[in-house]
Amino acid sequence: MNSNIQEKEVIKRTEAHVKQLFDGEGSGHDWWHIYRVRNLALKISEKEGGDLFIIEMAALLHDLDDWKLKTEKEASRTEAWLHQVQVDNDQQERILQVISEVSFKGAEVETLATTTEAKIVQDADRLDAIGAIGIARTFAYGGNKGRSMYDPETPPVMHNNFEAYKKNNGPTINHFYEKLLLLKDRLNTVTAIEMAEKRHTYMETFLARFCAEWDGEI
Repeated sequence: MNSNIQEKEVIKRTEAHVKQLFDGEGSGHDWWHIYRVRNLALKISEKEGGDLFIIEMAALLHDLDDWKLKTEKEASRTEAWLHQVQVDNDQQERILQVISEVSFKGAEVETLATTTEAKIVQDADRLDAIGAIGIARTFAYGGNKGRSMYDPETPPVMHNNFEAYKKNNGPTINHFYEKLLLLKDRLNTVTAIEMAEKRHTYMETFLARFCAEWDGEI
């Protein structure tokens, strides 16, 4: 891109494109998830820096090729779109690199973000996975995939490789222990860490209440 005007036009077109693709998606990975991640990433970048065009484009496109939403045999929709809107090769590589580092891949799998932009977008995506919205999204995803809500006889699994994590179909409550409660301590930026505190505490409160009600204590 040669100017801010061109970059703003590409972002505008990308937003419209992604909104059309994800509007009404029912697994918690809908347009509004992407909208929130984009806004969180921009908010974090106000204090943490980074290239705003790379950050915003990566946030808008981060779920376009997510393994949960497409088959592995499908061609990259992200690359096709970046070519279509004529993002230059260097920026394409940077955007794709950020996106490749966003996803959580298992409780015992290291997922390091290597650039400021990747750290910010990864943090934004993880913030949207915790707190009240994270709880709602988790049950939306579980229902969408036909998973049971909770089974006390099925313990959480701390996956040590991405393939095992992808194949997991355990109860929805297990996901809190397999991923969501781990995210606060795996954030990259000071800004996101501060934002995560109350969201994390809210999940702990919810789980305590859920278990108490499950056991008929209240």
